[in-house]
Amino acid sequence: MPIALTRAVSPAIIHCELTHLQREPIDYERAVQQHAAYENALRKIGYTVKHISETPELPDSVFVEDTAVVFPELAIITRPGAESRRPETETMAAALRQYRELHFIEAPSTLDGGDVLVLGKEVYIGLSQRTNKEAIRQFADIVKPYGYRVTGVPVIKCLHLKTAVGFVEEGLLLINPDWISPDTFPGYLCEAVHPEEPFGTNLMRRNHWALCTAAHPHTADWLATKGYDVITIDQSELAKAEAGLTCCSVFVG
Repeated sequence: MPIALTRAVSPAIIHCELTHLQREPIDYERAVQQHAAYENALRKIGYTVKHISETPELPDSVFVEDTAVVFPELAIITRPGAESRRPETETMAAALRQYRELHFIEAPSTLDGGDVLVLGKEVYIGLSQRTNKEAIRQFADIVKPYGYRVTGVPVIKCLHLKTAVGFVEEGLLLINPDWISPDTFPGYLCEAVHPEEPFGTNLMRRNHWALCTAAHPHTADWLATKGYDVITIDQSELAKAEAGLTCCSVFVG
């Protein structure tokens, strides 16, 4: 059974990094409850949830996706663009070492895992406020021997590449065309997200299951028309920290 690595919500999440959103009060207790529901949804769709070491002093540490990118052959430990988040990678590396050979993004490069979209052997990496050109070059050098090709994609209007685009199924992506051009992904049908749900692109899929947030009912309905059993998750508190569904887990197949 594949593994989902997660981490507890930090009590310091009220001090999280923000780039595109205005700061709002975050209800810590409610965020913890919502994260627990998220983990239960992961179990329902077939993952074994394993908790990595808690880091209560690190406000954004629940967003583990930004600390690592896992391939079948290796794992890459990132160097997050926000300096306050770089200590998060130590415990992720310790957790992943038993599953994969590790490679590391080195200074002065910065890279957030939320900027990395893997589509088979094609890897798209957002050039954003958190991920720079040198990191993309390093990443490409690491994965090239395994047959992966890396393409850098400018990301300007949102935090990460995966804020603007989500993988649905082979040949199909859900995108926000105001944030990313469909021409970026040749060979893929790019369905535009409902205009009332610009963040609806950040979804999750496994087998016949699809996960999206309760804030995106149009996206949920669209996924249902595709034949998926849809689970909606209330992520309202973590969303105040610029989080999407994919932010809170790292998968090891």
